Amino acid sequence: MQRYPDRGLHGRVVDELGLRITNGRLQAGTILSTEELSSTYAVSRTVVRESLKVLAGKGLIDARPRRGTFIQERAKWNLLDPDVLRWQFDTVSDPGILDKLHEVRVMVEPAAAELAAMRRDDVDLRTLFEALDAMSIASVTADALAEADLQFHLGMLAATHNELMEQLSVVIGIGLSARDRYVHSHRVSIKRSLEMHRDTATAIEDRDPAAARACMHLLLESAAADVRELQEPAL
Repeated sequence: MQRYPDRGLHGRVVDELGLRITNGRLQAGTILSTEELSSTYAVSRTVVRESLKVLAGKGLIDARPRRGTFIQERAKWNLLDPDVLRWQFDTVSDPGILDKLHEVRVMVEPAAAELAAMRRDDVDLRTLFEALDAMSIASVTADALAEADLQFHLGMLAATHNELMEQLSVVIGIGLSARDRYVHSHRVSIKRSLEMHRDTATAIEDRDPAAARACMHLLLESAAADVRELQEPAL
C-alpha cells in the first residue's frame, strides 16, 4: 500500500502514528508527548508538531489546555478521509470494515451501473473492456488482478458522468483495493466473477439500465460471499 509518497520525515511520522492510532496500539485518551515522539521517530519537534496538526485535521487527535495532546475516540475520526481509510483497511482494526464497505457498495454501485448504461460513451466502454481483458489473462498476478478490478469499478463510476458519484470512488477505491488483496491472495477463483463483470459491462454497452443494475448487484453479492467464505473458520 502506497503511503505518503515523497513527503519525507513529516509523512513518515504522520503515517506511522496514524497506523498506531487506527490499529488500537494507541488507545483513545492516550497523551502524546512532543518530546517523546521526537525521540521515538528521530525527528525534530517541529516535524512532530506539523505531523500532529495533520492528524488533528483528520480527527484522530485533539489538544486542550492543561490536558495536552491526546488520542480522540473513534467517533471523532474523519472516517472518510483517504488516509484514515487506508490505515483502517491496512490494519483491519475494525473486524467488520469489509462488511461496512459492502453495505456502501450495494447502495452506490448498482445505481452507478444503471446511470452508466444511460450515459456511457465510447471512452468509458474502452476503459471497462480493457479492464476485463486485463482480468482475463491466465497468468495475471493477484496484484495485477486487483488493479484491473479497481480499474473496472472506478471506470464504471466515471461512466455515470456525475461528479458527486465520482467522488465516492475514493471510498470505494481504497476499500476495494484492500478487499481484492485479501481475496485474491487466497487464490479465490475469478472465473465466475469475471463472467459477472463482463455481463455488467455488456449491459452498460447495450444501454440496458435495469440489466446493468441487476448484474452489478449479483456481482457485489458474490464478492461478499467470497469474503465470508474466507472468514469462516476451517473445519
